[in-house]
Amino acid sequence: MNYICYYRVSTKGQGKSGLGLGDQVSIVNRYLREGDQIILEFTEIESGKKSDRPKLRDAILACQKNQAKLLIAKLDRLSRNVAFVMTLRDSGVNFVACDLPDANTLSVGMMVTFAQYEAERTSERTKAALFQKKLQGFKLGKPENLTRDAIRTGQQIRTQNALTHKANVQATELAMLYRSKGMTYAQIAERLNETHYLTRRHKQFDGKAIYRLIKRHEDVKKKQQLFTSFN
Repeated sequence: MNYICYYRVSTKGQGKSGLGLGDQVSIVNRYLREGDQIILEFTEIESGKKSDRPKLRDAILACQKNQAKLLIAKLDRLSRNVAFVMTLRDSGVNFVACDLPDANTLSVGMMVTFAQYEAERTSERTKAALFQKKLQGFKLGKPENLTRDAIRTGQQIRTQNALTHKANVQATELAMLYRSKGMTYAQIAERLNETHYLTRRHKQFDGKAIYRLIKRHEDVKKKQQLFTSFN
């Protein structure tokens, strides 16, 4: 099989240092089988939320020209924007993610939609909580006497929490997909650990953690269906 590889690093600093790129290359190399060939490689230095990626467009064109598959290391290397995934689908180019080789544009589109839905729910809950605090007399906003170090630390914590949340959402969707294919909880845990997913406590998954992950997802769906039935 002929492949066009697409790698992405999040910032210019990462692009210069190669941070994260080496891991992606290693994952891709472990995925390849005898007879597989990498024709071209493209590395994007871009934000994960932007769908305008010139290197990805070049990779898609290369796939079309060479009748090759687009190969990426992990699904989170694709944009989390639904429109972007649909653009990939409409291009007619087949792709494969090393951490989920059975995925297709439909299943990935579902994951992206769920991730965006969760992000919107988190934003709504945060706004509601802040509104309640304001009603209780708490003064909201950033205190003027907050030091630069404190502000920077807070930003880093918020960024890390957001990344952890997105990874957890994706791990849940992968677990659900693997479960639908008949895999046991232990097998799912092993697969997620192989692709470097971690729990919210930054630990490796085990069978019990996968069970809780799936059950929590199913409970949320039941509540949503119940809520919908009353509206």
